[in-house]
Amino acid sequence: MSEPALTPMMQQYRELKARDPDALLLFRMGDFYEMFGEDAERAAALLGLALTTRDKGPNAVPMAGFPHPALETYLAKLVQAGQRAAVCEQVEDAKLAKGLVRRDVVRVVTPGTLTDDGMLDPKTANYLAAVVDVGGKLGLAWVEISTGRFSLTGVSRTELADEMARLNPAETLVSETSIDAPWLRALRGQSFTTITSRPSWDFVGEQARNALYQHFGTKTLAGFGIDDQAPEVQAAGALIAYLRDTQKGSIGHMTRLTPYRRGDVLALDEMTRRSLELTRTLRDGKREGSLLQVIDRTCTPMGARLLADWLTSPLTRAEPIIERHEAVAELLKDSSLRTDLRSSLGEAYDLERLAARVGTGRATPRDLVALARTLALLPKIRARLTARSSKRLNELESALELCPEVRSAIESAIADDPPLALKEGGLIRPGYHPDLDELREIARGGKTWIARFQAEQIRQTGINNLKVGFNKVFGYYIEITNSHGSKVPADYIRKQTVKNAERYITPELKEYEDKVLRAEDRACELEYELFTTLRDRVAAEAPRLIQAGAVLAQVDVLSALAELAAMQGYCRPEILAEPVLEIDGGRHPVLDVLMPPGHFVPNDTKLGPDSGSIVVITGPNMAGKSTYIRQVALNAILAQIGSYIPAKSAKIGLVDRLFARVGATDELGRGQSTFMVEMTETANILNNATSQSLVILDEIGRGTSTFDGISLAWAITEHIHDNLGSRTLFATHYHELVELEKTKPRLRNANVAVRESEGEVVFLHRIVPGGADQSYGIHVARLAGVPSPVLARAREILAFLEKQHGPDPGPSQSAGPIRKVKSGRALQNSLFAALPDPLVDELRQVDPAQLSPEQALELIRRLQELADA
Repeated sequence: MSEPALTPMMQQYRELKARDPDALLLFRMGDFYEMFGEDAERAAALLGLALTTRDKGPNAVPMAGFPHPALETYLAKLVQAGQRAAVCEQVEDAKLAKGLVRRDVVRVVTPGTLTDDGMLDPKTANYLAAVVDVGGKLGLAWVEISTGRFSLTGVSRTELADEMARLNPAETLVSETSIDAPWLRALRGQSFTTITSRPSWDFVGEQARNALYQHFGTKTLAGFGIDDQAPEVQAAGALIAYLRDTQKGSIGHMTRLTPYRRGDVLALDEMTRRSLELTRTLRDGKREGSLLQVIDRTCTPMGARLLADWLTSPLTRAEPIIERHEAVAELLKDSSLRTDLRSSLGEAYDLERLAARVGTGRATPRDLVALARTLALLPKIRARLTARSSKRLNELESALELCPEVRSAIESAIADDPPLALKEGGLIRPGYHPDLDELREIARGGKTWIARFQAEQIRQTGINNLKVGFNKVFGYYIEITNSHGSKVPADYIRKQTVKNAERYITPELKEYEDKVLRAEDRACELEYELFTTLRDRVAAEAPRLIQAGAVLAQVDVLSALAELAAMQGYCRPEILAEPVLEIDGGRHPVLDVLMPPGHFVPNDTKLGPDSGSIVVITGPNMAGKSTYIRQVALNAILAQIGSYIPAKSAKIGLVDRLFARVGATDELGRGQSTFMVEMTETANILNNATSQSLVILDEIGRGTSTFDGISLAWAITEHIHDNLGSRTLFATHYHELVELEKTKPRLRNANVAVRESEGEVVFLHRIVPGGADQSYGIHVARLAGVPSPVLARAREILAFLEKQHGPDPGPSQSAGPIRKVKSGRALQNSLFAALPDPLVDELRQVDPAQLSPEQALELIRRLQELADA
């Protein structure tokens, strides 16, 4: 049976759908967006829409839709579900169309190509990334279309995961030929990004370069400081091709391609970022409770995004760090300057994203009004930045373009409170355009004429309830009730019968109707034309506007860091080239904010060639070991983003890489146990740390048996001391490691101070020199709520073990970790001491002084047999 003939509309739908089969096609039909077939079934399930059918019977086509004003709401839901949506609009006036209204896809919305505020987190960048494999070398490029930021870098396969964790892209493009590549399989395991397969030719060197040359209007990328033959150029070219396909309009606001120099930023691997909870907490993955959230005092969305960027990419060169510190210092000292800047910034809109929406042709009249109001703040901000003592603030003052002509153009054209609808009038100010004013006057005058006409007809006919009305079908009409039918003038032309009345027209009424309606329609059309012309004019200035937004973001972050320092009592760290880390009275930057003032216990830190580069910290759980080592790492990061830090004073030797292995994490989804993950991360540290690195270790080795764990922890510590020389803080329960201080000159012991009184234990949260001699595990178990009978039995067993094995025999003279290590048999027999032990009984009956050599040998043989039993 042949397929029934398609209607012209369905034929149009099929042709548009075929262009991008994977995207849900939102097909505009009057006041609704409709979806058909499989698209309708998918959308109904994702969006909770009612699923109906077009036509009936065996050829029925599934159908689902929603009203056009709800477009952004439903687009947001589709994107959150990882879907692509092609928005199809009527691109022809239905009144002028001959036959079927022409439609076309005006944009394709994907997770990485969002520009609308309603679908974006204002404080978070929304990156679209691309990765390409060129002869075993990976090229990585990323763009945030909502601000126009476009960057690229080359990475190794081991570095890719770390960079992707830093960027956290919403969507990542890969070549269809890389679908089974090992690096892509690993990338798919990072659930934060949607993987989009693209044609391989988009990533081919020549085509990718040509796409970039055409976009930037150049013949080389050397002017951007980029090698045209680098693999990352192919990734960047693929991004441009994708944006052309999806945006269907201008992406001219993307005017720069910035190389990302990985050596200029502090390297933080994926686990370090997670362990330190820089931007998201480990528990629930939320911003609340992270370092970023508690230090964020920014006033604008663009400042909040920049702060997040600084925090995930700390600097490693002293000069720019010190420049930021100097700017923060000046803003901290001059509270009136800081207050004025923050007050102005608090009134600013998101200039970067507003400019990007203008550049992509999607700005609304209200966007332009917000843009102009933000530009109006720039002269005051620039004036307050004039003649500053810090180099960075002076540079920002010079870089801040005021764009007065853009502001003037918008203010003179757009009404103060324009409507959302673009084609229904009310957008343009009176006095802006003479022709528009004339059309408006005609429309207003015509309505006055109608009122006058009605009064005249009542006077002439004597029909007091005569009224002039209007509808879209017949236009203006005269309505007369049937009871006055005898009074209807002969020149009235009957047009329609309604209940209890008749409707009439006259030549005079129709003449004025045509004049009024034409004026209203033409006025709306002219307003739209004037608006789009203005928007295009502003779009040409998008690069300057984005530049102004970037300057405001930096001013916002610097003043926010000064505000944070003022509110929390932070100090300016001294940045040094030597590998030292000395902090006096350091505090944890998150807990310092979240805990009541004065409750957090400060601690000192001293690492360096003279004071020791490794500190082994022992002590019980819940006493503060992990908090302490984390606070040192977080303060080093804060110092290198240009922030002050929570301490009395600090000297921070520049850190090139920071490694944090804190806590045990199973990755069962990747088939890796706690111990495997722990060892993989430890291997990363041992293979990549340098003498300039900072290493934070917490409980390494506890994922395996006691003997294995101690042996590994011991060997790892020795390797860091002897071969790497990294500044290291190692929190551990293995008290055996304190013996290393006697053989390793750059290693120091520390422990968490504890006070015991009348059977009670108080953790003082103070880090003091020396190793701990107890773990207080039973006390911690009590605090955790372990039942009393269990605690009582544990104390009995502990007392018995201590009695059975006597006092600690003291340190060994060898280099090996044997302090307190007992054999598995000894431990087992201690726990089950009620059972007779032949080995112990035999030994108790021996008098060594009475044994001959032959008897001693026989005794050893019997003891071996008993031990093997």
